[in-house]
Amino acid sequence: MTLTLALLPAGLLLLGAPIVLVFLTAAAAAIALVLPVPGIVVQQTLFGTLSTYALLAVPFFLFAGELMRRGGIADRLVEFVQAAVGRVPGSGGLTVLGSGTILGAISGSSPATVAVIGKALYPSLVRTQWKPRAAAGLIASSASIAIVIPPSIAMILYGAAAQASIAKLFVAGVLPGLFIAALMAVVVVAMAVFRGWGEVATFSWPRLGRAFVAAIGPLGMPVFVLGGVGFGWFSPTEAGGFACVYALVLGLLIDRSLNWQTVLDAAAEAAILSAQVLVIVAAAGLYAYLLTTLQVPQAITGWVGGLALPAWGLLLSINALLLGIGCLLDPTSAILVLTPLLVPLVTALGVDPIHFGIIMTVNLSIGMFTPPFGLNVFVAQSVLDLPLKEIFAGVLPFALIQIAALAVITYWPPLSLALPSMM
Repeated sequence: MTLTLALLPAGLLLLGAPIVLVFLTAAAAAIALVLPVPGIVVQQTLFGTLSTYALLAVPFFLFAGELMRRGGIADRLVEFVQAAVGRVPGSGGLTVLGSGTILGAISGSSPATVAVIGKALYPSLVRTQWKPRAAAGLIASSASIAIVIPPSIAMILYGAAAQASIAKLFVAGVLPGLFIAALMAVVVVAMAVFRGWGEVATFSWPRLGRAFVAAIGPLGMPVFVLGGVGFGWFSPTEAGGFACVYALVLGLLIDRSLNWQTVLDAAAEAAILSAQVLVIVAAAGLYAYLLTTLQVPQAITGWVGGLALPAWGLLLSINALLLGIGCLLDPTSAILVLTPLLVPLVTALGVDPIHFGIIMTVNLSIGMFTPPFGLNVFVAQSVLDLPLKEIFAGVLPFALIQIAALAVITYWPPLSLALPSMM
């Protein structure tokens, strides 16, 4: 039975089958051959997985992100970041990092962030002597911070699967996300100084003031959402609804960047994206139900416990596992399948589930731009029209930087837990 649930999905993944089909086929084979259960149990599990209140936040935040994306805010945010960094060495790369972090906090979508900042900033990077592979690598890797900076769909799914506080996960992701961005910024400045790369723009207070006024509306949304959740004014699910209202008021009434047709288009796109996420959630829920029924998590916990690994050794092994899984699976699928298996292991050794949620999220965010299936890289290829091997070569140094940041996040829990402890 265990081989059916492990080898069959692996084979289907190698054949390129959609992840939903992978989960459902493995579950169907296991039910038909080894563990026959009434059909009603399958239906109850599929739909019961989706009945979690926290999952309502997924379509809300996707809709809010679509509204903000279609409201033409990207150019205003990019201009604000460019005005802020001015003539700092490597200002073009810093603009990519800053824009990617802010856009990620608004949209929550790493691939969408690649598309936006790639179109807007890649030409200016190349004009200021950045090599195309380095520019593409920075764009593809910096956009992965969108998964760590709240509001994060990955954190919502982890919280639902681990029965952990999504509000605390949101707050816990702030410092690690900013730490990753800051570490990459230091390296970008150092690269610019040693390689003589030029700057994009000059600095002036009037320009910064104008850019800030133009961008203050979009910048307010992540502050509004995170502040409301952190101070306990509303739950993460309610925050998603408020984010939609915020985006509608901003786009329709204040800056007039949206019309009703655009709102309908955004709703349709958000519905499609929500369906894509939630159908994976349902299929993964059935797969996880079978694993739990067969006591696979308990068996793994007992086996690892018998190895008598210290906490640091277990976390090192789990990081290696997650980095490998992240290269093959999207974060949604990996979180839903692995969370029930790994959380009992780490909690048995005293690791805080909130801290581990950040560790898992950062691991899987790195997988978004590493070979062979890094989605950000494929989006960058389509947007920038560069060969895959060039982009993969470009992301390598930034992958090493983020792995170094992951090590700090893993072994220094206060970076993740300092803010949640204040709630």
